[in-house]
Amino acid sequence: MTDQRGVALLEAQEKADQLFRAIDAHGIIRPGTRETQINQDIYDLAEKMFGISTYWHKRIVRAGRNTLAPYDENPPDLIVGDDDIIFLDFGPVFEAWEADFGRTFVTGSDPVKLKLRDDIAQAFAEGKEYFRTHPDIKADELYHYAGKLAKNYGWEFGGPIAGHLIGQFPHERIPNDKVSLYVHPNNPMRMRDPDANGQERHWILEIHFVDRARQIGGFYEELLTV
Repeated sequence: MTDQRGVALLEAQEKADQLFRAIDAHGIIRPGTRETQINQDIYDLAEKMFGISTYWHKRIVRAGRNTLAPYDENPPDLIVGDDDIIFLDFGPVFEAWEADFGRTFVTGSDPVKLKLRDDIAQAFAEGKEYFRTHPDIKADELYHYAGKLAKNYGWEFGGPIAGHLIGQFPHERIPNDKVSLYVHPNNPMRMRDPDANGQERHWILEIHFVDRARQIGGFYEELLTV
């Protein structure tokens, strides 16, 4: 049986990928530009490309030392430098289906920043493969595996979670609970257990690696389950 929910989520993610490719093609991320201006430019581009103005979580643009900050923080607005690292985390809603997409960009040629950008993409692929080959995996197990990947690549894992549920807007949530439906170190939930309606749950995997000494971080996220 075809998982129609998974198909719809994948279609939403493919549109988010198109948006991020257009961000790069339009040169929106450039030195001398404030994070807030980049955020607004992306919002305008998304509205022009897809007619969307709804996001299920706050839109994140972080540059330089702000790339160390996890989602819940609200660091001061920075200006992108000439040889900088920047990550985006956007949750656009396409026709009632949520996407959650994160990518990292480098404005210069610093080999450490470029390595970080490339490492998180490879680590995401390894995390997805680990999930695929462990049918009984629990959320806390995947979180700890993400931390192990960070060490394998020579970084530190920077986030208090390594992912979460996603679905039709608004997706399944438990009010004031930031553990039960998250890839959290204290969540023993089997990730492939169905939801209350007997439907397959879909998850996002977040890879956030940091180097606190250099004050840089990188972020990569997309669908884990399809």
